[in-house]
Amino acid sequence: MTAQQLIIFDCDGVLVDSEPLAAEAYERVYEKHGMSGVGSDIIAQCVGMKQADIIVRIKELTGHHLQPEQEGDLWTVTRDLFSEKLNPTNGIAPFLGTLKTGRCVASSSSLERIHHSLAVTGLAPHFGEAIFSSSMVKRGKPAPDIFLYAAEKMGADPANCVVIEDSPFGVEGAVAAGMTAIGYTGGGHTYAGHGERLKAQGAQAACATWAEISDRLNGLGFRL
Repeated sequence: MTAQQLIIFDCDGVLVDSEPLAAEAYERVYEKHGMSGVGSDIIAQCVGMKQADIIVRIKELTGHHLQPEQEGDLWTVTRDLFSEKLNPTNGIAPFLGTLKTGRCVASSSSLERIHHSLAVTGLAPHFGEAIFSSSMVKRGKPAPDIFLYAAEKMGADPANCVVIEDSPFGVEGAVAAGMTAIGYTGGGHTYAGHGERLKAQGAQAACATWAEISDRLNGLGFRL
């Protein structure tokens, strides 16, 4: 690794333990509009996607289609749940507090949601303006666009970037961008076989704690 080392963090399920709450928000909104059956098992198949792609995927899986005029309810319900219940993932705050390497966020969520998540959990000062959303690029994960965009804006070569991801789609995108991917399985939405799925998509390792990730990063020559 070089002086332009960069760690790219996904937000949901990596920095903040948001996926169970996000799934609850989708279920509530679809139920509100008369569409039942959009539970956590359905949302689990959409983790890592941006909202527009999730809505399409839910339609494919269930036949339920959320209309454009109903989509605003998703952020309203999600924001309220996050404000009340969202926590950082276990151990991330001290990890970031001592991290010396360049870092940024590259998430499928909207900028508003990312900023809200980081503010509620107290993680915002660790990233400043180094926050990138799939809304800034043409294609969402599993395409590599958001990772390549983030690296370009941060002045880093993709070969010198490590991406921390919790979703197979995110890992797939990171690998496609020519970056090293490390899977994170410490969120509340983890499941049996989670790590194996991440490694199957190309993650170098799957780690359940930030201490494990620190060891992996040290092995790659990152300055922690």
